[in-house]
Amino acid sequence: MKKFRPIISLVVALTCGFVLQVFINAGIINGYYDHIMSKMAMFIIAAVSLNLINGICGQFSIGHAGFMAVGAYASAIITKNPALLLPETVVGMPRYLLALIIGGISAAIVGFLVGLPTLRLRGDYLAITTLGFGEIIRVLLINWKFVGGASGYFGIKPYANFITTYLLAMLTVVIIRNFITSSYGRACIAIREDEIAAATMGIHTTKYKIIAFVMAAFFAGLAGGIYAHLMQSISPRDFSFLVSIDILLMVVLGGLGSTSGSIVAAIFLTFATESLRAFQALRVIIYSFMLIIIMLFRPQGLMGGKELSWDAVQSFFKSKQKQDLTSAKSTEGEG
Repeated sequence: MKKFRPIISLVVALTCGFVLQVFINAGIINGYYDHIMSKMAMFIIAAVSLNLINGICGQFSIGHAGFMAVGAYASAIITKNPALLLPETVVGMPRYLLALIIGGISAAIVGFLVGLPTLRLRGDYLAITTLGFGEIIRVLLINWKFVGGASGYFGIKPYANFITTYLLAMLTVVIIRNFITSSYGRACIAIREDEIAAATMGIHTTKYKIIAFVMAAFFAGLAGGIYAHLMQSISPRDFSFLVSIDILLMVVLGGLGSTSGSIVAAIFLTFATESLRAFQALRVIIYSFMLIIIMLFRPQGLMGGKELSWDAVQSFFKSKQKQDLTSAKSTEGEG
């Protein structure tokens, strides 16, 4: 039975996505909530990919918005200028999906160029370097007239929809989970636990850190491409330092190293952001206060590095049954 659990989980997740899409098509879920759910799926991709760097590999990157910007602009240029680059369908694949892949590859290339010299750094030094990279990308976009500069890039086709974004989020989670459980993922976890010990055991630490960094950059670029075609216009201010902090907050709130936690936190914080839209000026204060509370009372995050699984659910119900039996026996003893 255990070997069929991943298939059952996949079928359940696919069924939920298609049921929600049926509700959208039937008008039960209106366009506003359709948009919010699409943003949730997009932020799941961004948060899970950042968790690969910060939670699994043990590095500290706060420049994820820069990779999203690269993917967003690269994919938007392709879909907005089809005559220049690609026809409507290429080898049977819609131009939108191919544009997302190219956007992700562009971000991965930039991630490799940034990671190669910087991943030899650690801690605060790496954080400052990735922060500087994100700001460099933003300033370059402000001065790039071809994409509108500071005014923004408009007229992007609304190709993004809920079911496509949901399936891409599922694919991202599956790929990253398989990576984490592979020998590469175990090497990254060893680097997180003790980099010096990992190097002593023969693990090429820089190599594995770059692999994780490039992989995370690819999926960040994918999320950026989805964002561009969801919002239909993008500007450099959409990928500011605060966006990187929002994604980092999702990872910290969910629990460093927990893919499930990143998913839950991405859903919660996306909904919270939309709920606090009327108090936009107070959002940063509220998020900062939330982060302080987490660090004081639950520094390991909501999931604490653990994952939602069938075994975890079974152990939860078994412990619940034991508690009920213990309380029943104590009641009988008192009687």
